[in-house]
Parts: sequence; C-alpha cells; structure tokens
Amino acid sequence: MQKSPIYKDAEERMKKSVEAVRAELAKIRTGKATAELLDGIKVEYYGTQVPINQVANITVPEPRLLSVQPWDKNMIGPIEKAIRSSDLGLNPTNDGRVIRIPIPPLTEERRKDLVRLVHKLAEEGRVAIRNIRRDANDKIKKLEKNHEISEDEAHRQLDDIQKLTDSYIEKIDELLKIKEKEIMEV
Repeated sequence: MQKSPIYKDAEERMKKSVEAVRAELAKIRTGKATAELLDGIKVEYYGTQVPINQVANITVPEPRLLSVQPWDKNMIGPIEKAIRSSDLGLNPTNDGRVIRIPIPPLTEERRKDLVRLVHKLAEEGRVAIRNIRRDANDKIKKLEKNHEISEDEAHRQLDDIQKLTDSYIEKIDELLKIKEKEIMEV
C-alpha cells in the first residue's frame, strides 16, 4: 500500500532525528578510543574554524590511544591546544610530527555523569520524534476536518504514524542501551 506524503515526510524527519542522536552519542567519551571522539572539536586553520579531521589524519593505534597526524606540520600547536581546551578532559602530547592522546580510564563518578548525559540526549531525541508525530497527526486531522480524506483513512494514517513513532523511539532506546553498556564497561 502506498504511504501518504505526510507519512514519508515524518519518516524522513524521524530518520534524521535518530541520526542526530547517534552522532551526539558518538562524541561522548567512553573508556575506548574512537576517532569520532574528536568530531566536535574545531581548530583554527588560516582564519577559519574547521573540524580536526579536515586538517589531520586521526587513527586509533591502540584501544586507549588516539593518534592525530596533521597534514601541515604548523597545525600541531593549534590542534593540541584545541584538544586540551575541549571539555573531553584529554591531555595530548606531541613529538613534533604526531599528537598522541591517551584515553584515561573513566572514574565511577564520571561514568555515572556520562550515563545521565546519554539519557538526556536520548530523551531529547524521543521528544523530537514525538514532536514530528504531533506535526504529522495535526496535518492528518486538518485533512480530515477539511473533508479531503475520510474518517477511516485518517484513523489508518494516524495508526501508521504511531507505529512509525514507536519504531523510531525503539531505535533511540537501542542506541541508548548500547552506549550505556559501553560507558559502564570497565
């Protein structure tokens, strides 16, 4: 059966919400090193703020170590400074060519703070999805009120939107569960 344009629009927006939550969760530091950890950090490059991954190669040589190799040797200082001043609590060192960032193990208190943050981000994602559902439902009710669709059709579309909402909230809950497990892993 053909899905309505309202359904397709809601689905597209919900996908984007889940992706936004996934991207935010990737930036949160767990005990393991990941290149995505530095995604939110910008560095000044010839007068413009650019993400670190656009001026350097980021690798993970060991589970608790990040390696950042700038393409331009003059960028070592600014990159190191940007990492140090970020709120990630990392302490980079460099040898003149490569910046090494050891990822310290998380304390129990820090883990709990991160879990709270992850829950907050997941809840923001759920709220965004519910807002999309509300917008879609309002459009459907307006069509029904203007007699552009039948009452039965409106109920069917509202049910479809609710099923879609439930599936995307489930996806966010799954992301939350994975990230929470990652954070609490010692």
